[in-house]
Amino acid sequence: MVRRRDGLHAYQLACVIDDADQGITDVVRGADLLASTRWKLALQQALGLPTPTYLHLPLVVETDGRKLAKSRHAAAIDPQLAVQQLRQVLGWLKQESPPTEYASAAAILDWARLHWEPARFAGTATVS
Repeated sequence: MVRRRDGLHAYQLACVIDDADQGITDVVRGADLLASTRWKLALQQALGLPTPTYLHLPLVVETDGRKLAKSRHAAAIDPQLAVQQLRQVLGWLKQESPPTEYASAAAILDWARLHWEPARFAGTATVS
């Protein structure tokens, strides 16, 4: 659907046009948005627009199964615990943890970028 009943343009169309206009080449989103990606792909093809590479990350969910979300007042990340929390998130995403000599958040992120393996977390969900 390209236009809503009220005559306004659909969100998916706006995203596709905006991504193409900005030259977006890579999109990283939660796995809960996988179904809407199909609409984007169809619109990009129909409009002859470039298709970015999409990566859908597993969701972090609460014990009741609902996704962790700031709209539900999820706790903020504590900057004092950034190193521990980054290592925990890498574990949730089934990624390797950097050696212990990587002791700052920046160093861990740099290491993680070089060792990133999306195939390792395919089909997983994480409980916080």
